[in-house]
Amino acid sequence: MDNKVYIFDTTLRDGEQVPGCQLNTVEKIEVALALEELGVDVLEAGFPISSPGDFNSVVEISKNISRPTICALTRAVAADIECAADALKFAKRGRIHTGIGSSDIHIKNKLKTTRENILEKAAWAAKYARNYVDDVEFFCEDAGRADLDFLAKMVETVIAAGATVVNIPDTTGYCLPEQYGAKIAYLMNNVPNIDKAIISVHCHNDLGLATANSIAGLKNGARQVEVTMNGIGERAGNTSLEEVAMVLRSHQETMHLTTDINIKKIYPTSRLITRLMRMPVQPNKAIVGRNAFSHSSGIHQDGVLKNRENYEIINPHDVGVPESLIVLTARSGRAALKHRLEKIGFQLEQEELDATYKKFLEVADQKKEIFDEDLLEMMGQSREGRIYEIDNLEVHCGKKHQATATVTLLKAGEKMTEIADGNGPVDATLKAIDKIVKQEVRLEEYLVQAVTGGSDDLGKVHIQVSKDGVFYYGFGADTDVIYATAKAYVDALNKV
Repeated sequence: MDNKVYIFDTTLRDGEQVPGCQLNTVEKIEVALALEELGVDVLEAGFPISSPGDFNSVVEISKNISRPTICALTRAVAADIECAADALKFAKRGRIHTGIGSSDIHIKNKLKTTRENILEKAAWAAKYARNYVDDVEFFCEDAGRADLDFLAKMVETVIAAGATVVNIPDTTGYCLPEQYGAKIAYLMNNVPNIDKAIISVHCHNDLGLATANSIAGLKNGARQVEVTMNGIGERAGNTSLEEVAMVLRSHQETMHLTTDINIKKIYPTSRLITRLMRMPVQPNKAIVGRNAFSHSSGIHQDGVLKNRENYEIINPHDVGVPESLIVLTARSGRAALKHRLEKIGFQLEQEELDATYKKFLEVADQKKEIFDEDLLEMMGQSREGRIYEIDNLEVHCGKKHQATATVTLLKAGEKMTEIADGNGPVDATLKAIDKIVKQEVRLEEYLVQAVTGGSDDLGKVHIQVSKDGVFYYGFGADTDVIYATAKAYVDALNKV
């Protein structure tokens, strides 16, 4: 059996169905180009009949993408299939992805029909789609809860009708890995014409098992996996592209499965999706989360500093992350403190380090995290001339007026004021600060959180910026979220 696993990315279809993550056509093309560079094999560009915008996006993506197969989703309906074929007319390699429910729950409660009618409609849809394209994928919706014998018959039927790929979705994320793996194994061993098609796995994360189920499916014979970047998607999300790619790479010697994913592009692509879809990645997300390569425990920090492999099974550089982070907190040990002090220019003997560590713990007990400027102050080095502080902020905005921000910063006692217009109060404030600081940075993440709740609550703002491939974090808190934003941004810029 072929050991190549085809990566089917549905970030622009299933991923874009998440409320608040909708993209315009230009943004979709930008994402599609990034996914092409990442190395995906199939790019599901949209559901053409759902809206004129989706139709146009599939058309434009087809014009701009060269290597991946461009896929369009349809229902088992003639108008859907015809619309998808029309949208794919510029694709160098086009695929129609059609299908229908396979579980009795869907057949009886959603479709209100019989198994016999479903088989007839499935065969018709696969055959009708083959009139337009040579590559037809058929999805057996809710296969995770479908009767196994009926599912096998359905797979056999659609392959006979012309399907080249058959998708076995765990649509509700219900299956356990051993159940889903056994389902794929059963199909591989009991569908007579299974060798005429590629079996695809499409898993959802309702129970947090999407990646585990997908890997189980691949181990049992599936050779296409359907994923999204950052694991975004309906409800709790889809199988995460980066997790599957790195599981297969990390266990290549035992699983013997390969992909064409350029893993160095994983983190930059993740950041692009986060920025365009305005969907922050949880800090502890595997591979691409802010804390995925961060260490704050003293024992872990000491181990990583001695040899990265003590606590990291993936080299952060391999996936495009600039470096592991040694985060200084009250749980950090002497090794981490010594490492951080050396990075900012202090070489301490053991006796000096012991004395400094005592001071460090006193400061760390008062603050959640210790930054370089805290260490400089602790070491008695003046921060004057290199640290900015906010002196004043005034913002004017409204529905009929463009937002304008006036910012005054202090640097070494000197006041500097700039005014800027922007697309809203946040944009105007950041632009005014940029005029003063004159650091060319890219805003990577902007997150506002309420601490307890209520309209008079304290707003906590987290900002991440990047410069020359290095990432810097800033934090601010205030009852005025615009002022908290300014504090967080200045905090980040002070670290550049």
